[in-house]
Amino acid sequence: MLPVKQFTDFIEQNNLFNHNNKILAAVSGGMDSVLLAHLLKQGGFNFGVAHCNFQLRGEESVNDQKFCEQLATELGVLFHSTCFNTSKFATSEKISIQMAARQLRYQWFEQIRQQSLYDVIAVAHHQNDAIETILLNLVRGTGIAGLHGILPKNGALTRPLLFLTREDIETIIKENEISFVEDSSNASAKYTRNKIRLEVIPKLREMNPGIEQTFKNTLNHFKELEFLLNERVAELKNKLFVAVGTDIYLSIDKIREIEPKHLLLFNLFKDFGFNETSIDDLIQTLGKHAGRVFESATHKIIVDRDQLILTAKESRPIGPAVIQKNDKMVSFGAFTLAVLHDDSPLIVTNNHMAASVDEELLLYPLTLRTWQNGDFFYPLGMKSRKKVSDFFVDQKIPLHEKDKIPLLINNNNEIIWIGAYRLNDRYKVTDKTKKVTIFELTKI
Repeated sequence: MLPVKQFTDFIEQNNLFNHNNKILAAVSGGMDSVLLAHLLKQGGFNFGVAHCNFQLRGEESVNDQKFCEQLATELGVLFHSTCFNTSKFATSEKISIQMAARQLRYQWFEQIRQQSLYDVIAVAHHQNDAIETILLNLVRGTGIAGLHGILPKNGALTRPLLFLTREDIETIIKENEISFVEDSSNASAKYTRNKIRLEVIPKLREMNPGIEQTFKNTLNHFKELEFLLNERVAELKNKLFVAVGTDIYLSIDKIREIEPKHLLLFNLFKDFGFNETSIDDLIQTLGKHAGRVFESATHKIIVDRDQLILTAKESRPIGPAVIQKNDKMVSFGAFTLAVLHDDSPLIVTNNHMAASVDEELLLYPLTLRTWQNGDFFYPLGMKSRKKVSDFFVDQKIPLHEKDKIPLLINNNNEIIWIGAYRLNDRYKVTDKTKKVTIFELTKI
């Protein structure tokens, strides 16, 4: 008899799916996935079969596809199949054959799930797969999340056979005389996972015959530890993350108080693409190297005096914008600049986003750009010049914000206005001014 009661109990306990759901079962033709299909049928679930032909084993791959189609017919369910040029994909993406097959099949499963309105995907991973995954993650390097193995449910992906070991499945298949096909590549130790299954686990079993149960208990411990870690990280985010616009500010003094520092900081920042090496380097610089920047593919962490600033990278560098004399509006980064010519010597007050300039001093075309090393100007009200970099320091402008501030540049390369901050004293409106040009920035 098939373990239908255990199967349905495991599904219910882990909230994988129910009899009202439509399930897409991934079936390769091997004993694990074939048993999954039979259990879904015996359990009275509404499901279809999906099979991938990776075209890696010639006629054997073709026969596997035919077997799975015949199985679907016998079970009276829909059959979905596709063929992949896996070798070509692996070469073009510069990844292993195993990784290529994994990417291709899960992308296709999700595509079929959405197109044919399946609620979930069911794959036939069992307890031994979970053990192999842990050992594989340990070899490659992993955090706590890599030590709980594979979970019963991850989004739309479910694993209803995780209550069984490989030996359990072999016994059930034999006792119930269920037909399946054997993948010859499973006997090859050239793939890392197969090497672990064929060579490493048997050695571990010699030391501990109950290795599967030991790992099962350990997996549960790690799952509980991960839950506690996630709870602590969520608490720290509420305590440490202060949103300022689209950026996040964190107090360095508060960060110094948390322990274990590396583990918690890594989990705070890993969703922003930062690896453990970056976190180690960050910890070494806390409070010591203001201006230090750490980068991931998508974000930057800036050490800025007494705080860290987490900010998304610009999708593209902010390029200079040219302003001709007749232009009324110009875009620059997150700003638009409006240009108004006025016959009266009007001085804009109480609006830091606008500046009144003596029109006769303007040499077109003007330019909007970000600051550069060596830039200087004469701040309004001062007769001596000041480096823009020093001005930014005096204004306590964070490093990442400096690179977004628009500078209005005359055609003689002099700075007219540091947008939204300070006018150059040499371009101010005086009692000798005849015409005024007003520049006004608006944040998009």
